[in-house]
Amino acid sequence: MDVALGGTFDPVHDGHRKLFERAFELGDVTVGLTSDDLAPKTRAVERHVRPFEERKRRLEEELESMADEFDREFEVRKLESPTGIATEPPFDYLIVSPETKGGGERINEIRTENGHDPLEIVVVPHLLADDGDIISSTRIVAGEIDEHGNVLDDGDDSQPSSPQDSE
Repeated sequence: MDVALGGTFDPVHDGHRKLFERAFELGDVTVGLTSDDLAPKTRAVERHVRPFEERKRRLEEELESMADEFDREFEVRKLESPTGIATEPPFDYLIVSPETKGGGERINEIRTENGHDPLEIVVVPHLLADDGDIISSTRIVAGEIDEHGNVLDDGDDSQPSSPQDSE
């Protein structure tokens, strides 16, 4: 089976890792990584996003060990539009987070219009940080939490307030 998912992934955090893990459970994975032009258009909050090539390199480093663990293949492709690669024929599944489920439904409309079978949309719930709010790249960049959801003291990202990692 072929699995698609997309995002900016800057920085990668445990919530993303949960998406990737679910994708690898289902099959070989193609990740659409937002282009430098698209990335700011997909942000609810304006913030700095690292350049595409740097994000791609870090993402591939994250995916390599998971792909090996699940004995799967993966590819990272540049995403130039929000519906991007998932409208192409070869995919069976689309991995989404709760807030991107509507985009997945739009992708299936486009696939149907183009004569392709709809994808099975798999919604992966958010992971919560120690403070009960979702783990997000925006919160990490703002210095509220680390990549594992540990709340940071006074924006100091070197000292988590809790030694436990969120699951």
